[in-house]
Amino acid sequence: MDEIDAVDWGSMPGHPDWYEPERVVRGLSALAEAVGLAQAAEAGSRLAGGGIVHGHSAAVFPAAVAATPLLLDIARQGHPAARDTALGLLDEALPCHPHAGYTRVMSPDGTAVPLCCAIAHHLRARADFLVGLGRRGKSLLADAAAHWRFEIRECVADSGGTAAFGILAGCLPDGVHAAEMHLAGAITVLSEVTLEYPLTEGSFEACLQVIDRHPSELLPGAMLLPAECGDRVH
Repeated sequence: MDEIDAVDWGSMPGHPDWYEPERVVRGLSALAEAVGLAQAAEAGSRLAGGGIVHGHSAAVFPAAVAATPLLLDIARQGHPAARDTALGLLDEALPCHPHAGYTRVMSPDGTAVPLCCAIAHHLRARADFLVGLGRRGKSLLADAAAHWRFEIRECVADSGGTAAFGILAGCLPDGVHAAEMHLAGAITVLSEVTLEYPLTEGSFEACLQVIDRHPSELLPGAMLLPAECGDRVH
């Protein structure tokens, strides 16, 4: 409860016609204290009706990012009905699109991350817990994997571009994809990125081929995210 109250939900941006900060506070608090289906459902309705998402219009709010670790705590510690409601809300928030002007949140390193990628990052941070839940938790992680992120550690020139070595979280699908490169608060779109070779089981080290880019353009510490996530808007 202290962690819920410590967040200034009213200062979080959100579409003024849809986002209602008091729904987040009351919804999370009620869900944390729920001891049955009826209480959990009522709390979930608050959160889904203008708190972290607006279910009727399928929109997600920036507050959903801050709420994700709290919902995971409720899922771990709360009543089984509260756990199911919390997981259902996360399952709803991840694919929803944000309203224009409210599509990103700032990460601690100053990166303006799309909401879906920020939610997915929180889910991956609790992978052990979610895997332990069985099919439902694994399904959430599988959905989160599509919102991959790659941190560049080293680059070398390669035929037709650059081979970037680093750490991959999530799953970059086969084929050529566009990516956002985040570095020092700036965003650069890389139009052609592909996974050079499959990951070794149990390892997050990967090599990406960045076509038509010189190593000097891809500095260590840069973060790559799916460009399609940055384009999502309600």
